[in-house]
Amino acid sequence: MKTVLCYGDSLTWGHDPAGNGRHALDDRWPSSLAASLGDDVHVVADGLNGRTTAFDDFTADCDRNGARTLPTSLHVHAPLDLVVIMLGSNDMKPVIHGTAHGAAKGMKRLIDLVRSHVWPMEQETPQVLIVSPPPLVETADPDFGAMFEGGVEQSAMLASFYADLADEAGAGFYDAGSVARCSPLDGVHLDPQNTRAIGRGLAPVARLLLGQ
Repeated sequence: MKTVLCYGDSLTWGHDPAGNGRHALDDRWPSSLAASLGDDVHVVADGLNGRTTAFDDFTADCDRNGARTLPTSLHVHAPLDLVVIMLGSNDMKPVIHGTAHGAAKGMKRLIDLVRSHVWPMEQETPQVLIVSPPPLVETADPDFGAMFEGGVEQSAMLASFYADLADEAGAGFYDAGSVARCSPLDGVHLDPQNTRAIGRGLAPVARLLLGQ
């Protein structure tokens, strides 16, 4: 059986924009991906609200720096055949970094960490699939609007930056914005239909990288 790690933020965790709750397990995109891939693939979800690619959030109640926590996640879930990384939305916060260029630099760091990881057992280096999250949208929510000021314009450039990075690094790429749109309730998160669509959309790319 092959193992896929889905490493991400609140979009992977399953934050419900209609409230402070969490989507049902079947509605989260890693579960949708697992259902599409079938019983021969084990899909592990590691989603943390507020996680960035490689930047500190000094207001957070836990470590949100994805580059710092990724090695632990790789070790915990090894052996791995594919690492799917969907991060970058939180990098759009001005207090974090605020640019798509910065998020791409952080994503490159994550790819390098997977490629250079010292695994707890003998295994081949897993394939890496980077996913550009759906671009942010305008919202009337005052808190999220202020938190992600300027993020709508910057996040619209993420897919282009990530696609170029994937070509340079020899990684897989998928634009989640091709199948999903953020909810205007908060401008950032996804309703159940859109988060499930990401998992289904990712499945053909994941199969290719898994050699299925």
